[in-house]
Amino acid sequence: MTSSSPARPAARAAASGTVSPEPEALLAWYDRHRRRLPWRAEGGRRADPYHVFLSEIMLQQTTVKAVGPYFGQFLARWPTVADLAAAPLEQVLSAWAGLGYYARARNLHACAQAVVERHGGRFPADEAALLDLPGIGPYTAAAIAAIAFDLKASPVDGNIERVVARLYRVETPLPAAKPRIKALAAALTPPARPGDFAQAMMDLGATICTPKSPACSLCPWMAPCAARAAGDPARFPVKAPKGEKPRRAGVAFLAVRADGAVLLRTRPDKGLLAKMTEVPSTPWGPEPETPDVHAPLAARWRAVPGAVEHVFTHFALTLRVLRAEVPAGTLAPEGHRWVQPGGFDAEALPSVMRKVLAHGRAA
Repeated sequence: MTSSSPARPAARAAASGTVSPEPEALLAWYDRHRRRLPWRAEGGRRADPYHVFLSEIMLQQTTVKAVGPYFGQFLARWPTVADLAAAPLEQVLSAWAGLGYYARARNLHACAQAVVERHGGRFPADEAALLDLPGIGPYTAAAIAAIAFDLKASPVDGNIERVVARLYRVETPLPAAKPRIKALAAALTPPARPGDFAQAMMDLGATICTPKSPACSLCPWMAPCAARAAGDPARFPVKAPKGEKPRRAGVAFLAVRADGAVLLRTRPDKGLLAKMTEVPSTPWGPEPETPDVHAPLAARWRAVPGAVEHVFTHFALTLRVLRAEVPAGTLAPEGHRWVQPGGFDAEALPSVMRKVLAHGRAA
């Protein structure tokens, strides 16, 4: 591009922070290129607040591809927020198994119950009232307000954060930059079609303004983007260095009865993976504890070669697996139960426990 190109003055102005991108340009792009998603209403139609709520909770720290099947299954099983509120938590956790970050499932259920109890089964068309519901934070409240009720609200997810950081070439590293990025996004949000604008920003980040090799030549905001003008869009958003995750270790006890049943139990009501189903194990700590005192029953335990590795949000876990074969008549200890493999899908088994089962049963 030559120095006489009409895009250069706008780009230089954006780099100095004097010009903002035009919302109308992004909305015109969105009308042509919007993604078709199971929870998204067709153009010109108002989204169902329950669909927006359900999808936004599921999409936290999870990909669109992973969420699609779960969203359909939840809607088929619980078509309305009242249906979800009436469901036992154990069933919701079981249906959620595999999506990870299981506190989201508990929050989802608690929020559905609050919507029924406080608002008669209808989500409030007010960002502050949405924020007052359990399990709904600032992002989700803004997303529901904008997308479901077309209120002037500015949700900022990872995609929007990246778009804004590049548009204004925000040098402050994340997470310290979050307040400024939020303010810039709010200033960009137009009074007309704020829900479409929020989804357009999400789509732009997901399909054009991607983390690596952004397709700047296809972007409706190419000219006013400060990072593109400077030639370094992929450097943004700037992120503070991450420290290494702490490591924890433990031992899982895979007891298999002669008829194929496996010994399982439910985790405590509070804490990590609360109320989820697990293979009995030692506590998880910096150093593995002596397994003998934690074995759920007396048996000839043998070590399964290798180990199960799993990464949680705040730590990495290594689980060694001990396996024992026991007679078909063996009784389950208090707080435990025998479950046939055919019943695993009905259990709220988190991913780490499915890894334990696969590792131990393959031995």
